[in-house]
Amino acid sequence: MLKSVSYRPKGNEGYVYTIYGSNKYLKYVLASLRTLRRYDKKRPVALVCEQNHIALLEKLGLKGLFEVLVSLQPSHRSIIGFKHNIDSYLVFEKNIFLDCDILWCKNPDGLWQSLAPYSFTITGTLRADCFFGARNSPLILIDILLNRRQRTLNKFGLTHLPRVQSGIIYAADRRLTEKVCTLAKYFFFQKHKTHFVRRRLPDGKTEESDEWAFAMALSKLKLPVIPWYNGCHSPQIDYIESHTTHDDSFREVQCLIYTHEFVNNLRGIPNYTLRKWLIRGCGIISKWRDYKRVKPYSIHFGWKHEKQPFLSFVEKNWTHILKEQKMKNKKSYIGFYKS
Repeated sequence: MLKSVSYRPKGNEGYVYTIYGSNKYLKYVLASLRTLRRYDKKRPVALVCEQNHIALLEKLGLKGLFEVLVSLQPSHRSIIGFKHNIDSYLVFEKNIFLDCDILWCKNPDGLWQSLAPYSFTITGTLRADCFFGARNSPLILIDILLNRRQRTLNKFGLTHLPRVQSGIIYAADRRLTEKVCTLAKYFFFQKHKTHFVRRRLPDGKTEESDEWAFAMALSKLKLPVIPWYNGCHSPQIDYIESHTTHDDSFREVQCLIYTHEFVNNLRGIPNYTLRKWLIRGCGIISKWRDYKRVKPYSIHFGWKHEKQPFLSFVEKNWTHILKEQKMKNKKSYIGFYKS
């Protein structure tokens, strides 16, 4: 059950952010919300979070920025815990679930129109390659040689595997969302029968991904993904410094997209020099260097090595918020003194 500490809005379309853990993620959400409110002031926004985040919002006088505040259950305070249980957090009739490290670039009305035909969908591509959810090391060659991706599909009776990027999830049907989440949890606990692995982080830790289990669930239920890359109608595009031009406020944004999927996937290589020469080589050998520059609905700072511009924007936004609150408090004090 939802435990709301604010009123339930009347609108049937709304955005849902979620955070847990460090208070820094609250700053992330507030920065993302600031960019969203530039373009959409009518649709309500819900924040699913821990009680300490709600207390901090109240202390800072920022509680009113969200139309709905929902207490996140302790067992759901992880990537898997929340995203595989979003059926418990369907605050609105039609929900767009958002990662907190997304900045909005333009009015999302067109995105809502694109999502209208779907009952449930996630941004992604029609086909996931062998790297999706698998090892991010040279050992991936073993998976390729042994055809482990296809063996995983065969074990579970699947005929295809989409590529899922769960920074944006759309849910407009409660029963279908429950089915997707139930299946995703089932597949996740069958990981030992698949080729999917925990990804190792630069600091030596590992993290679980919710995406490959979602991808298997969508495949099993024959549900489509909404195209991740779709020109100027792209719901989100990963921020890559060498592929993105923008002003300091992220109002004017242009993202470079290569029209050939393989070349475009090279964007994930952290080393700029290697990435540049590989793309250049593809252009010389195979004429795969066709590209276009587009302004997506949002940019997603999912790559850890590309996060610094987002963090800088977050800190500027936080400083702006604190200054605004200081001025409000000062006016309240003067008003009280005069009375």
